Amino acid sequence: MKIDIMGTESLGVRGLSVVVKLNNRKIFIDPGIALGYLRKGLSPHPVQVGVGRIIKDKIINELKDTTDIVFSHFHGDHIPFSEANLYQLSIEDVKEIKSDCNIWMDLQSKLSLKMEKRRNDIILKYKNNIKDFKENKNSNFIFSNPVAHGENNAHFGTVTMTKIIDDEFVFVHASDIQFLSVESIDKIIEYKPNLVIASGPPVYLENFTKDKLDIALNNIIKLSSVVQTLIIDHHFLRSEEGIEYLKILSKESKNKIICAADYMHMNRHLLEAKRTKLYEEIPVEENFQKLYFNNIIDIKKYMNIARKKYEWFQY
Repeated sequence: MKIDIMGTESLGVRGLSVVVKLNNRKIFIDPGIALGYLRKGLSPHPVQVGVGRIIKDKIINELKDTTDIVFSHFHGDHIPFSEANLYQLSIEDVKEIKSDCNIWMDLQSKLSLKMEKRRNDIILKYKNNIKDFKENKNSNFIFSNPVAHGENNAHFGTVTMTKIIDDEFVFVHASDIQFLSVESIDKIIEYKPNLVIASGPPVYLENFTKDKLDIALNNIIKLSSVVQTLIIDHHFLRSEEGIEYLKILSKESKNKIICAADYMHMNRHLLEAKRTKLYEEIPVEENFQKLYFNNIIDIKKYMNIARKKYEWFQY
């Protein structure tokens, strides 16, 4: 089994997109991307936009020969969709997939009107390829029942986890569980995984309370005690505070707790967390957003500045 993490916060974008290659299958889980349209009153910095373009192109290229696409849920950083902004993956960007590619999703759960539209758009675009999670009969490729997106009974809905087995190695993509529901953690433990990737808690949110944080941190330690390698990223690393918690957790756990960049042997690119600093250290033209949307501005010059300015910048 070969696992490549395409895009997530420690790699410079929002998302949790992962490609898993087996002998006869290539499984792409959550092929989506976003940049966080507005943080602290600032739109994405041109360096973020440049990294986003690179990762978006990688996602589009990887989808061309994928045998199975999995959508854990229908949030805009996990899918291609019709109302995508220029920083996200539009359903029109994905022009090529294999004719026999299976597109796995939850066709049973009741969704909000917005999420229902996104699900229906994908069904309409790829109707002959659509498969319901419950149709899967492959014992080496297993989907969970819907679990909480964060807290139980919260308004963010549910996600589906994916378990993939290759010989005796077990990988679990747990998507946006945020470690806030013990039921989700118990289900992952039941899978007996060697490697897990999941979203950590959203510590960047001002209304994220200490009580919730304590629940998440305790659940992370609980899971890491039975998993050789636990990759925590996504919501967790939208602020540099998340990296500080990652250091603490790594010291407390007897096993490995890392972020996606660590797993991919890349430097950490917490570009959303560094957005304010990027604007201070690499100033941009006034009306950058408008210029970019009208395809007038050259992103490459900003990428070149970042390459010269930051030793950690690898794109």
